[in-house]
Amino acid sequence: QVQLVESGGGLVQAGGSLRLSCAASGSIFSINFMGWYRQAPGKQRELVALITSGGRTNYADSVKGRFTISRDNAKNTVYLQMNSLKPEDTAVYYCNAVINGLPTGGQGTQVTVSS
Repeated sequence: QVQLVESGGGLVQAGGSLRLSCAASGSIFSINFMGWYRQAPGKQRELVALITSGGRTNYADSVKGRFTISRDNAKNTVYLQMNSLKPEDTAVYYCNAVINGLPTGGQGTQVTVSS
Protein backbone atom coordinates (compact mmCIF):
# COMPACT_ATOMS: atom_id res chain seq x y z
CA GLN A 1 0.00 0.00 0.00
CA VAL A 2 1.35 3.39 -1.01
CA GLN A 3 1.14 6.32 1.35
CA LEU A 4 2.35 9.90 1.65
CA VAL A 5 3.42 11.30 4.99
CA GLU A 6 3.88 15.04 5.48
CA SER A 7 5.98 16.71 8.14
CA GLY A 8 7.38 20.13 8.98
CA GLY A 9 4.31 22.19 9.70
CA GLY A 10 3.97 24.40 12.75
CA LEU A 11 3.56 27.91 14.08
CA VAL A 12 5.77 30.71 12.81
CA GLN A 13 5.72 34.49 12.92
CA ALA A 14 5.10 36.52 9.80
CA GLY A 15 8.30 36.85 7.80
CA GLY A 16 9.59 33.53 9.02
CA SER A 17 10.29 30.28 7.19
CA LEU A 18 9.21 26.66 7.29
CA ARG A 19 10.17 23.62 5.27
CA LEU A 20 7.61 20.94 4.58
CA SER A 21 8.54 17.41 3.61
CA CYS A 22 6.46 14.64 2.11
CA ALA A 23 7.77 11.12 1.78
CA ALA A 24 6.15 8.41 -0.29
CA SER A 25 6.45 4.82 0.86
CA GLY A 26 5.20 1.41 -0.17
CA SER A 27 5.37 -0.48 -3.45
CA ILE A 28 6.39 2.36 -5.73
CA PHE A 29 7.20 1.84 -9.40
CA SER A 30 6.81 5.38 -10.64
CA ILE A 31 6.06 8.85 -9.33
CA ASN A 32 5.04 11.48 -11.84
CA PHE A 33 3.75 14.78 -10.50
CA MET A 34 4.32 15.69 -6.88
CA GLY A 35 2.86 18.77 -5.37
CA TRP A 36 1.43 20.73 -2.53
CA TYR A 37 -2.08 22.05 -2.04
CA ARG A 38 -3.49 24.02 0.85
CA GLN A 39 -6.86 24.70 2.37
CA ALA A 40 -7.58 27.58 4.69
CA PRO A 41 -10.67 27.63 6.92
CA GLY A 42 -13.77 28.44 4.91
CA LYS A 43 -11.89 28.37 1.61
CA GLN A 44 -11.48 25.90 -1.21
CA ARG A 45 -8.38 23.80 -1.57
CA GLU A 46 -5.89 25.48 -3.86
CA LEU A 47 -2.73 24.47 -5.65
CA VAL A 48 0.46 25.84 -4.14
CA ALA A 49 3.19 24.23 -6.24
CA LEU A 50 3.83 21.27 -8.52
CA ILE A 51 6.97 19.55 -9.73
CA THR A 52 7.31 16.92 -12.43
CA SER A 53 9.61 13.93 -12.37
CA GLY A 54 11.92 15.93 -14.61
CA GLY A 55 12.03 18.88 -12.26
CA ARG A 56 9.72 21.31 -14.02
CA THR A 57 7.84 23.46 -11.53
CA ASN A 58 4.66 25.48 -11.37
CA TYR A 59 3.59 27.87 -8.63
CA ALA A 60 0.49 29.72 -7.58
CA ASP A 61 0.89 33.44 -8.17
CA SER A 62 0.43 34.11 -4.46
CA VAL A 63 3.60 32.19 -3.54
CA LYS A 64 5.92 32.91 -6.46
CA GLY A 65 9.25 34.25 -5.26
CA ARG A 66 8.62 33.08 -1.69
CA PHE A 67 8.11 29.31 -1.93
CA THR A 68 10.34 26.73 -3.60
CA ILE A 69 9.33 23.18 -4.41
CA SER A 70 11.94 20.48 -4.90
CA ARG A 71 12.13 16.71 -4.90
CA ASP A 72 14.59 13.94 -4.21
CA ASN A 73 13.66 11.11 -6.53
CA ALA A 74 16.01 8.68 -4.78
CA LYS A 75 14.12 9.24 -1.54
CA ASN A 76 10.64 9.57 -3.12
CA THR A 77 10.33 12.85 -1.24
CA VAL A 78 9.06 16.30 -2.15
CA TYR A 79 9.85 19.45 -0.22
CA LEU A 80 8.32 22.89 0.05
CA GLN A 81 10.58 25.65 1.33
CA MET A 82 8.41 28.52 2.46
CA ASN A 83 10.04 31.90 3.10
CA SER A 84 8.64 35.33 3.92
CA LEU A 85 5.51 33.71 5.29
CA LYS A 86 2.37 35.78 5.64
CA PRO A 87 -0.70 35.29 7.84
CA GLU A 88 -2.69 34.49 4.69
CA ASP A 89 -0.46 31.44 4.17
CA THR A 90 -2.12 29.86 7.21
CA ALA A 91 -3.74 26.62 6.08
CA VAL A 92 -3.54 22.86 6.14
CA TYR A 93 -0.99 21.86 3.54
CA TYR A 94 -1.54 18.60 1.68
CA CYS A 95 0.94 16.62 -0.34
CA ASN A 96 -0.30 14.97 -3.51
CA ALA A 97 1.42 12.78 -6.06
CA VAL A 98 0.67 10.53 -9.00
CA ILE A 99 2.14 7.21 -7.88
CA ASN A 100 2.02 4.15 -10.11
CA GLY A 101 -0.38 6.11 -12.29
CA LEU A 102 -2.83 6.84 -9.48
CA PRO A 103 -3.41 10.09 -7.57
CA THR A 104 -2.47 9.78 -3.90
CA GLY A 105 -2.88 12.27 -1.09
CA GLY A 106 -1.45 12.79 2.35
CA GLN A 107 -3.20 13.59 5.62
CA GLY A 108 -2.06 17.20 5.71
CA THR A 109 0.07 19.31 8.02
CA GLN A 110 -1.01 22.54 9.68
CA VAL A 111 0.89 25.75 8.97
CA THR A 112 -0.02 28.76 11.10
CA VAL A 113 1.53 32.17 10.52
CA SER A 114 0.98 34.73 13.25
CA SER A 115 0.99 38.47 12.59
